[in-house]
Amino acid sequence: MSWTTVCRLDDILPNAGVAALIDETQVAIFRVEDKVYALANKDPFSNANVLSRGIVGSVKGTLVVASPIYKQHFSLEAGNCLEDETVSIPCYQARTEGELVQIQV
Repeated sequence: MSWTTVCRLDDILPNAGVAALIDETQVAIFRVEDKVYALANKDPFSNANVLSRGIVGSVKGTLVVASPIYKQHFSLEAGNCLEDETVSIPCYQARTEGELVQIQV
């Protein structure tokens, strides 16, 4: 697998997300301080591609994004749903290379 450059780190507001289409896969990319995380953009409960518009925060020390539709929380590091342990979403490798955000799908 190769790394895909998506944008500059400064293009993502702190504690916010953006969506990117990488090899036909919608990816939600989140910036927390100067670290980036990447998850599938599809909310498994609504089947809508909306997670990039969710609210980033912390629940009991776990960095999460809250779905903007049904408000379930997904770990930014593991993709698991905090409210339903049987549900998780794909996580992707994310890194910054200088000023650039790169994702591996």
